[in-house]
Amino acid sequence: MRNFEHLQSACYEANMQLPALGLVVYTFGNVSVVDRELELFAIKPSGVPYESLRAEDIVVVDFDNNVVSGQMRPSSDTKTHAFLYKHWTHIGGICHTHSTYAVSWAQAQRDIPNFGTTHADHLTPDIPCAPPMSDELIQGDYEYNTGQQILDCFEEKGLSYREVEMVLLGNHGPFTWGKDAAKAVYNSKVLEEIARMAYLTLQINPQAARLKPALIQKHYERKHGKDAYYGQ
Repeated sequence: MRNFEHLQSACYEANMQLPALGLVVYTFGNVSVVDRELELFAIKPSGVPYESLRAEDIVVVDFDNNVVSGQMRPSSDTKTHAFLYKHWTHIGGICHTHSTYAVSWAQAQRDIPNFGTTHADHLTPDIPCAPPMSDELIQGDYEYNTGQQILDCFEEKGLSYREVEMVLLGNHGPFTWGKDAAKAVYNSKVLEEIARMAYLTLQINPQAARLKPALIQKHYERKHGKDAYYGQ
């Protein structure tokens, strides 16, 4: 019997960061970790409170959503994770939460404007909000179609998932991803903070202007450009 302890351990540690970072209450969230060579990923079991979650509870599934290892049902969002892993081959981890400020922007069905350098340090465009899912897709394979909803949003807005590692789903909430699960969780926390800052900005000044393009580019390039000089 194959041992998936490396996947389960990485997935467990990433999931436990969500309550530690204040990104979830009760069971409102999940993180998955992929192994591209095995074409398998590990994900939190459905409805299990974080305080009772154990590494051995983590469920391992294939890209067709078949359980390969684990005694529990995987997260109800598993088909969304599988869809994104299939279509976006450079991501290694995915995170979904119902964090307060990110969800609030999603429920308002609004992109989060790039108001400042904190936002620009991580991505240059506004954080996209996908339109609410159509009735036809809701009545179909809902979780699979959530993945399609994300893909369609990026195609329609001309965005790269390798630069923009986060999205809001209209009336639902945020998904983030990254090179590994730790980066996906990091992006989830960054998204929540940017969403909070943008909300407060509009409370102070409802006519607040977006950051000017030169400053957006400067802050993004100093961290991510070919001549990046931020950090050690």
